[in-house]
Amino acid sequence: MKPETLNFFEKVYQVAKQIPYGRVTSYGAIAKYLGAAKSARMVGYAMNGSVGKDVPAHRVVNRKGLLTGKHHFEGTNLMQQLLESEGVKVKDNQIQDFNTVFWEPSKEL
Repeated sequence: MKPETLNFFEKVYQVAKQIPYGRVTSYGAIAKYLGAAKSARMVGYAMNGSVGKDVPAHRVVNRKGLLTGKHHFEGTNLMQQLLESEGVKVKDNQIQDFNTVFWEPSKEL
């Protein structure tokens, strides 16, 4: 990978580490906060590469609140279990009350 890609990933991790317990954000919201609004997919790649980096990747979902990254977690429903352990309601792979638990980095940071 190019060095600038790694730097972008590190910036993504810095934002993701600030997502509060019991809240979620989206790939696009992180990308927008970092000034790279069209880079939601790269944020997803960063989350996929965050294993072992103490990043709460389970708190990052798609713009509709779907657990699109769940297949990157060990076990069948680990992403959902982690969210539910924080009080986030999930039904059919979708965050319930999405607008209530959504954390917007552009407003919060």
